[in-house]
Amino acid sequence: MPMTTGRKILVIKHGALGDIVQALDGFASLRAGHKDDHLAVLTSPGFAGLLSMMPYFDEVLVDHRAGPLQLARNVQLWRVLRRNWDRVYDFQSSRRTRRYLDHVLRDGTDIIGQSRRASHPLPDMTGMNNRDRMLETARLGGCPMVEADPSWLTGGKTAENPDSKAGKTAVLVPGCSPVKPEKRWPEQHYASLARLLHDAGYRVTLVGTDVDRAAGDAIMAAFPDAHDRIGKTSLMELAGELSRASLVIGNDTGPVFLAARLGAPTLMLMSRHTDPAMSAPTGPSFGGLSCGWLKQENIADIRPGDVMAALDDLPDAAD
Repeated sequence: MPMTTGRKILVIKHGALGDIVQALDGFASLRAGHKDDHLAVLTSPGFAGLLSMMPYFDEVLVDHRAGPLQLARNVQLWRVLRRNWDRVYDFQSSRRTRRYLDHVLRDGTDIIGQSRRASHPLPDMTGMNNRDRMLETARLGGCPMVEADPSWLTGGKTAENPDSKAGKTAVLVPGCSPVKPEKRWPEQHYASLARLLHDAGYRVTLVGTDVDRAAGDAIMAAFPDAHDRIGKTSLMELAGELSRASLVIGNDTGPVFLAARLGAPTLMLMSRHTDPAMSAPTGPSFGGLSCGWLKQENIADIRPGDVMAALDDLPDAAD
């Protein structure tokens, strides 16, 4: 991490993984705009380790988002927010973080966010991609727009994908948040897609976490020629596999955002619960053309053949 002695700057960004990936360019912009300042980030417990790996922050702080009866953790958070911060950037822009800005921060703190106390209030960002919202928040603080270099994610030891040595590899991401099953494309569709991709000359790999195990098992039962990597990779190993893929197809979930940001040709499958204006994946080169999406009100109405047809319009996908 950079060592600094200047002003004390706090950025608030909780998660989840897709949100953190969409914030990378904003984080890099903040670091460029505050080269000599102490830059801290307040995040959720599950992402403190990831943010500690990034080359942008001097300090990583944890917000447990405690309930009103969790007094010890609320006091801990209050002490963090009441530190002598010179400026606070709110990348989360939630009702919770607005309360932090409105009621907890010291008087005189520069606030860039949605708050009645904001020194730099955010404009109306309706219809703006989440990545661009955070870049705009950094720009309001005088930071240059900088594209993050995510090579720190793939610079460590990465798992070797046996399929990567044998031509084109299609990585499928069949999982999503367990609390949002309406964003999950059916396993039988993924199995049919895997077969179509196999017939088109791709080696098919499944990735995800342990919570996606049931989806992976169902796909493997219907198409056992796929290579199952679900629950078998660290985040850095997953990033390595995604960055080497000829294409990545998946739901509205963190690894799909990560694949796009690493430059892999990426197709996201969406239901009515995802607004592509705000949540479409973005690639390098400030939202380059390696990404696409398909959407139906009911995600199950997207057919495997529709996905194969969409690949023809996906820039950089392997022929």
